[in-house]
Amino acid sequence: MLDTVHRIETPEGVDLDQRVAGPLARMLAWLIDLALRLLAGGVISLVLAVLGEFGIGLLLIALFLLEWSYPILFEVLAHGATPGKKALRLRVVQRDGSPVDWRTSTLRNLLRAADFMPLLYGFGLLSMLFGKDFQRLGDRAAGTLVVYREATRRGAPIPAVPPRPAPLPLKLIEQRNVIRFGQRAPLLPPERALEIARIASPLLEADPVKAPDPVHHLAAIAGWLVGRRPAADSGEQSGATR
Repeated sequence: MLDTVHRIETPEGVDLDQRVAGPLARMLAWLIDLALRLLAGGVISLVLAVLGEFGIGLLLIALFLLEWSYPILFEVLAHGATPGKKALRLRVVQRDGSPVDWRTSTLRNLLRAADFMPLLYGFGLLSMLFGKDFQRLGDRAAGTLVVYREATRRGAPIPAVPPRPAPLPLKLIEQRNVIRFGQRAPLLPPERALEIARIASPLLEADPVKAPDPVHHLAAIAGWLVGRRPAADSGEQSGATR
């Protein structure tokens, strides 16, 4: 799997990219959390040792709650990140990018028992390696992903050229494609950017003001689509407001 980007399309038609964490990063985060749980368990055992047999009973209950509530509480109350995940800049989210809730976090963590089988998360590792988006069995059942906190950004900011409206009505998918071109054009070789821009020849030819540079012209339309307006228009609107 070379491309670990999980793409999410919002209801507004905006694409959000999140980079999915692989087995190595997740294993390191798990080891950190394991060390913290063992440390907490050791402290609890020292405190309860003075209570004798009654303390042993309380210790077993405390260790059970620590093992199963630790990841759930952190994932729900700490923005999807246990201390180990936070150290590796990871977080758990639902497939649509929304935060995990009590139900999804509980389900994915209860199935750790299945992921652990037959030894040291064997089934979980196989599920991550041969499945999509590095999901272990618990992730598949709960519909969750472990992603890096920083979303992967595609493209660059649209060039700061004077914006202009599209000369023709554009469908939503056409608007998105023009915006994507405006973001990616600065990263492309000039010849490639010009070749792609010419695909939109109907959009260019319909404009009464012929643009000598199709790339610049599409970038101007992309700027308009994302909300930019000419400085003169902004001044007129401010004057009208006064």
